Amino acid sequence: MTAAPLESVPFSELLRQPAETTDRLTRARAVRLRRRDAPDLVLMSAERAEAEGEVIDVTSRLLAGVARRDPALLRDVLPNAVPWVRFLPEADIEAMAAELVSTTEAAAAIGNTAAVSQLLVEWRHTAEIHADPELHRALTTQPLNDFGPVSRPTEQE
Repeated sequence: MTAAPLESVPFSELLRQPAETTDRLTRARAVRLRRRDAPDLVLMSAERAEAEGEVIDVTSRLLAGVARRDPALLRDVLPNAVPWVRFLPEADIEAMAAELVSTTEAAAAIGNTAAVSQLLVEWRHTAEIHADPELHRALTTQPLNDFGPVSRPTEQE
């Protein structure tokens, strides 16, 4: 299941037409405010943000409870949620599942899911390495010899 697409408008529209821009929230989950020289922002109603936060909290608690009761079940359904997990070795799938549960639970407790997002990015990159034999070989093969001493960095003024 994917999230509903956001309506997207230039940030300047919010400044020029605040009522019309915020009226979009009656039709859309949220409005993406595109900015030229900075990261985009998302505008949503406080009620929607609180509801989504509650869903994330309950979902993370359910995930943790299911994983504690039946760890094999989480490993079995993980490929449906994140198909790239199929490229990971079995031991890495185990480690990812455990890390996902603990990180999701901790992130929900502080109301910030950034750590979960970062965890998924890191594991996806690990799967990409395992999916590419040449890349895997290049990153896991030890160099045959020492490349010599490294000079001390100099201070730049």
